Amino acid sequence: MHYNLCFIGFGNVARSLVRLLERKRDLLKSKHGLTYSITGIATGKHGFAVNPDGLDIQKAFKLVESGQDISQLTHHPLPITDSLAVIQHSQANVLFENSPVNTQTGQPAVDHIRAALNLGMHAITANKGPVVHGCRELTALAAERGKKFRFESAVMGGAPVFSVMREAFPLAEIESFKGILNATTNVILSRMEGGESYAEALAYAQKIGLAETDPTNDVDGWDAAIKVAALATVLWDAPLTPQQVNPTGIRGITPEMIAEAKAAGRRYKLVCSAEKTDGKIQAGVAPQLVDAASPLYGMMNSSTGVTFRTDVIIDYSIILSEKPGMTGGPEETAYGLFADFVNIARS
Repeated sequence: MHYNLCFIGFGNVARSLVRLLERKRDLLKSKHGLTYSITGIATGKHGFAVNPDGLDIQKAFKLVESGQDISQLTHHPLPITDSLAVIQHSQANVLFENSPVNTQTGQPAVDHIRAALNLGMHAITANKGPVVHGCRELTALAAERGKKFRFESAVMGGAPVFSVMREAFPLAEIESFKGILNATTNVILSRMEGGESYAEALAYAQKIGLAETDPTNDVDGWDAAIKVAALATVLWDAPLTPQQVNPTGIRGITPEMIAEAKAAGRRYKLVCSAEKTDGKIQAGVAPQLVDAASPLYGMMNSSTGVTFRTDVIIDYSIILSEKPGMTGGPEETAYGLFADFVNIARS
């Protein structure tokens, strides 16, 4: 089957996804009978492009990476001037929504996904905003339209967290979860334990592309908080906002505190946790001291992981361990989007 793909957001993650799709193009066709064209792209800084017959993706790459506008690639009688117009006129079967995260409202991603579902598209995102702020509505709308709304990459990049809990634990009651969900702060704390200052460790995280120029969302715990909110919202069908999680970040952790903890055989981690008791959810994000008995102790650098406790299996952990050349960046997130696409197409 042939799929037309529409991309809202064409940053590092989206471009990594396109590279992965191109690399796997022959396997997609031989193993699953899947072919694709990219018919719509909306960018934040480089304009909009639509061609229902398929865009020249290599030209799009060159234009974006050289800072030029992609609008010259458009073949459409109407002017395309915003993301919703790209969705409307792309004639796509699948939307990949990867606009910047809005932790407060989830917009405009919620509107993008709603529009795509109403037009009969499947919707796939790595954006935590619409998962937290629109999960019930968008899931119901997808079911009504006979389509899928998937978001595996919203938490822990390419690791199958939502799909494992959805498919492999039927009727299991999740009692709690605890983990490390933000790679940037884990890198900073790990390197501070190795003797670097906070500023040096942050600069390294920015250099390898984990931390943004403005690292506020990471170091103040908001990225971790919205991931906790996303897990709680989906797995417990209980809407939870990052503001309710009320995170505490790592700015207050000093080299002296880390050295003292290390001498005692412990280390600081930015711990994400939530527990459901008598229908009420208690959730938090804060630095905590852990010792070698904790599964979090060995998660160093960009490694992330989460442990679920259920009524049927006491502890079940999913861990992404850092490997040489892979530091929890856009390639891993892109694979989660890719996996959602393949699984939707196979179903």
